[in-house]
Amino acid sequence: MTDIKDNYRLYMEHAHEMLDVARENLGNDRYSSACNRAYYGCFYAASALLFSKGLSFGKHSAVIAAFRQHFIKTGEFDTRWSKTYELVMTCRQIGDYELNLSIEKEQAEQMVLEAGNFIQEVEIWLNKHHLL
Repeated sequence: MTDIKDNYRLYMEHAHEMLDVARENLGNDRYSSACNRAYYGCFYAASALLFSKGLSFGKHSAVIAAFRQHFIKTGEFDTRWSKTYELVMTCRQIGDYELNLSIEKEQAEQMVLEAGNFIQEVEIWLNKHHLL
C-alpha cells in the first residue's frame, strides 16, 4: 500500500524539477521558458497544498482560486504568496501566449527567485504539518 506522504513528495519533486529546469533555461537565455517552468514549480507546490485539503484540479485558474480560498483567506499563508503565485503565473502567460512581448532577463530571474521562495514556503508548511 502506498504511503499518503508519497503523493506530497511527488508533487514537491515535480515542483523542484520544474525550478531546476527554470534555472537551466535562465542560464541558456531562454527567459520565456524559464518563466514557464518557474510557474509550473508553483503550480505543483500549490497542488500539494490543495491535496492536503482533499482537493485536486487540472485547470490553472482553479488551482490559484482554491489556493486563495483555502490558504490565503484562512490566514494559513500570508497574502504575499498569493501575489507571488499570480505574478509568476502572469509572466508565464505573457511568455507563452503574447508573441509580440518578450520576457527580459531581469524579469525571468525575479520569477525564478520568487518561485523558489514559494516552493520553499510550501515545503515549510508541509513539514510543519508532518506531510513530508
